Amino acid sequence: MSAPLRPAPFPPTMAVQTDPARFTGLRGIAVNEPLARSLGLSPDWLKSDEGLAFLGGQLRLNDVAPVAQAYAGHQFGQFVPQLGDGRAHLLGVLTDCNGREKDIQLKGSGPTPFSRRGDGLAALGPVLREYLVSEAMAALHVPTTRALSAVLTGETVWRDRPQPGAVLARVAASHLRVGTFQYFAVRENSEAIGFLCDMAIARHYPCAREAAHPVRALYDGVVAAQARLIAQWMSLGFIHGVMNTDNMAISGETIDYGPCAFLDSYSAGKVFSSIDRNGRYAYANQPKLAGWNLARLAETLLPLFDPDEDKALDHAQSALGRFLPLYTEAYDDLMRAKLGLSQPHDDDPALIAALLACMETHQLDWTLTFRRLARGENLLDASLSDAMPDDLASWMSRWQARRALDPLSEAESQALMLKSNPAVIARNHRIAEAIEAAETGDFSIFEALLTRITRPFEDDATYERPPEDAQIVRATFCGT
Repeated sequence: MSAPLRPAPFPPTMAVQTDPARFTGLRGIAVNEPLARSLGLSPDWLKSDEGLAFLGGQLRLNDVAPVAQAYAGHQFGQFVPQLGDGRAHLLGVLTDCNGREKDIQLKGSGPTPFSRRGDGLAALGPVLREYLVSEAMAALHVPTTRALSAVLTGETVWRDRPQPGAVLARVAASHLRVGTFQYFAVRENSEAIGFLCDMAIARHYPCAREAAHPVRALYDGVVAAQARLIAQWMSLGFIHGVMNTDNMAISGETIDYGPCAFLDSYSAGKVFSSIDRNGRYAYANQPKLAGWNLARLAETLLPLFDPDEDKALDHAQSALGRFLPLYTEAYDDLMRAKLGLSQPHDDDPALIAALLACMETHQLDWTLTFRRLARGENLLDASLSDAMPDDLASWMSRWQARRALDPLSEAESQALMLKSNPAVIARNHRIAEAIEAAETGDFSIFEALLTRITRPFEDDATYERPPEDAQIVRATFCGT
């Protein structure tokens, strides 16, 4: 029926045992069958009444008690010493078919001791958004938490209006965050920080165990993982929307899909989150903010880097200083592949920047621009015979000259571009359509969109189309 689930290995100072709310009107929306099988869980069992009760928080599997984790965090730059899982319950840990430990957590499953006067519930819309976007990211080969299931609770959730309540079951390599370390650092609990380091090394960076300084090696690993992750976000035009330190996972996975969105027309300063009024987490700011978050993590680890404060600071500064070069290298490699280039050239950063400038000037769609380049199409939604503006025409000539310097043949270059540039993403207006229909009880649009976004590199004239003016989604919401 199911894989063995075991308790999360946290002492009482790190997680509080707490049961989900009681829901009597559970109804299944979706079960991620391939993911379930990879976890050793039977999809048929998950769809049964017993499985539905588990996914809705009404049944303890193997009598494992759910817990809510403690953490702190900088929220929009302001430190909050106690946050924690205010609407989430960690059901337990299991080992997947590849021998990797995975957390199973419910979101929207009711209040916990960390709810801070919140109701602990989730509306259907944010649950479907996280399901869709996290699965789209997985299909794009971006490290991410995964959606195992979505269920209706039968309850009404009150936000700006009454909405159907729902619960998401999320799978993660772990739910250790930068904010988890901050919670214990501000309480000067070095023993707890040591425990977290040991756990992070065992789960995510086992090679660090053999290093001369394991905690330093752990931090180096986190820096490198985040550099690669943010480069992937940027190459896909993805905006996380709320890069608080409590939303940065030590594992290097994308976590906490709230007011997230993919770019339509390119704008470096684009913000979707309705609460990001000053653009702190705008698209182009994401690398800088990731570095800022990593600096906050380094602050919590200084005593474990070295008992000598000066030496500890030296290592922290040196390790953090590698973030930008690692990010730039990863970003340049990804962008080169998007342009069909296999080998680096000194002019590549300028070539990439020039394209982005043209895209912003002409408000070109991020995803479709690169896919059109891969297909040899006009970038302005016109026939190839139509003239392009001078700046785009000049860039195209420059790009073709650069391709001539690369060892790939034209066919190889195009093949590289086609596998590096998705045709279909989880577009904002498509998600909005799916949510609007689902709130009336129609999940067919959600199901069709889910099927399409999990095959992102297949051309599709319908799903790859950018929104019409009336369909543009200008703001997204976290749902709390």
